[in-house]
Amino acid sequence: MSERRTRIKICGITNAADAAAAVAAGADAIGVIFAPSPRQVTIEQAAAALTDVPPPVARVGVFVDASAEEISAAISACGLTAVQFSGHESPRECDEAHAPVIKAVRVGTDFDVSVVEPYRDHAAALLLDTLLADKAGGTSQTFDWQTVGEVSGWVSLFVAGGLNADNVGDCITTLRPFAVDVSSGVESSPGLKDHDKIAAFCAAVRKTDREA
Repeated sequence: MSERRTRIKICGITNAADAAAAVAAGADAIGVIFAPSPRQVTIEQAAAALTDVPPPVARVGVFVDASAEEISAAISACGLTAVQFSGHESPRECDEAHAPVIKAVRVGTDFDVSVVEPYRDHAAALLLDTLLADKAGGTSQTFDWQTVGEVSGWVSLFVAGGLNADNVGDCITTLRPFAVDVSSGVESSPGLKDHDKIAAFCAAVRKTDREA
């Protein structure tokens, strides 16, 4: 029986040193944020941060209701291999992106799994994140993983929201996601990663995979 392998996405990267640390620790994807955030980067800053990220590590750009022109420019300049839409982007806008789309969905106490159905055949993956009224992401808070229920098997599932080395194992055990996404849980301050925390997070994921 082959060992389960949960993919790891380190998001909110703002510089090349943090990207290199994530790659060295075993990250499968590096995320840069183009939307308003303490971790927001310009296209030029993102390109510099990602310059030495080797394939097959994915390069993911995070957008919130951005224009098609902005998205295309970032894909081209940064060599993005996927985009994450964390706003109110429609299934049609997902279709029009020039890269595979990870569509973020907010999970609150009254989450209904049917809300993901409009994105069937329009998104390559779904990312579940904590619902907070004033934030499109970067909540630093977990949601109740038990409320999600059974997400349709037609799509790869990413989970974000308050993950860190101490709780990611429980998240994986509960939801069995395709990937886990971390940002603030591996930071020394907003936008700056703690390389020891990155290594600990990745080690915790792999330990859980081995024990699953």
